[in-house]
Amino acid sequence: MAEIANGEAQGAEDAAAKAQQQVKMNVLAQFVRDMSFENILAQKGTAGSGQPDVQVQVNLDAKKRQTEHQYEISIKLNVDSKSKETGDQLFLLEIDYVGVFHVENVPEEQLHPFLLIECPRMIFPYLRRVVSDVTRDGGFPPLNLENIDFLQLYRQEIARRQQDQQGQQPAS
Repeated sequence: MAEIANGEAQGAEDAAAKAQQQVKMNVLAQFVRDMSFENILAQKGTAGSGQPDVQVQVNLDAKKRQTEHQYEISIKLNVDSKSKETGDQLFLLEIDYVGVFHVENVPEEQLHPFLLIECPRMIFPYLRRVVSDVTRDGGFPPLNLENIDFLQLYRQEIARRQQDQQGQQPAS
């Protein structure tokens, strides 16, 4: 009988250890920190037609907040749209979209990639909706952004930083 009780106690301890180590992530808030939309066609007083050429630049930033286990993740998009036929500027959109996250039980060595891959992945659909609405309300067809591969973006940034560091090291 004592052996069963000891086995149950060990099982309960293992379950408690697993629960303690399970990653917890909650989106506490998300908002547009800054946004600028310029309808260049309307400013020039011209009408646009034809296919647009849209270029999107993505920048990510993560900051620790003063509250324990809270982080602020920022996705900054620069969207530049030009006419494919004439090369004339159609519109410019700059947006800084922020998510505030509560993150626990992520090992220290995995925290940086977690914040710059998983967190942006969670808020991206909402940013996509804002971009679609803003471009539509600005007089253009809604811009439906393609999915962003945040893992690939992270890997490219790490590779770029490593190249920068190698380029700065003095030759032996």
